[in-house]
Amino acid sequence: MPLPQFTPASPTLRPSAFDHDDFIFELKMDGFRALAHVGLDETRLVSGKGNIYNFFPGLCAAIHANLGRDAVLDGEIVILDSEGRPQFYELLRRRGRGESVFYVFDLLWLDGQDLRARPLIERKRLLWSIIPEQPCVLLYASHIERSGLELFRLTCEQDLEGIVAKLKHGRYGEGWFKIRNPVYSQYEGRRELFEKRYATRK
Repeated sequence: MPLPQFTPASPTLRPSAFDHDDFIFELKMDGFRALAHVGLDETRLVSGKGNIYNFFPGLCAAIHANLGRDAVLDGEIVILDSEGRPQFYELLRRRGRGESVFYVFDLLWLDGQDLRARPLIERKRLLWSIIPEQPCVLLYASHIERSGLELFRLTCEQDLEGIVAKLKHGRYGEGWFKIRNPVYSQYEGRRELFEKRYATRK
């Protein structure tokens, strides 16, 4: 059975963090958003705009070898430093030539079943059950329940990008919010960089 083509859910930007019993909270990892289409013969990493990332053949091959299931995973391609922090500019420069990993936070499809209508917390349990033992290129996105304010505080202290809040019992994409660290150091110069890259392509 061919894998279906999905569009990644996009969290709504919120100005501030919050606590809530109905939500879980994850770190927002700074990388390239992608859906991993893991089929019988190959694995493809597809961008939010539907373009195939052709410059991560090693990562695709490793995901394919590690998982061994038909699945569609939602996550971020990232390069991590020695302390586990994403390095966006390193990822941008190296484009697959570094030790990239796939930080997985959702499971949309597994062995012929569309899981998007199931509660998020159930999808997360299924996802956890199929992630291979570490070390592995597939990293499971851990979460905490209720305490978004404390996670956001720690995120800012560690100079990370921010957090994502998700409705615990929601379907895929329902009740998703992102809260950015306003002083995240790797935001500096990013707009100018992308404007320059876009201008050179015209």
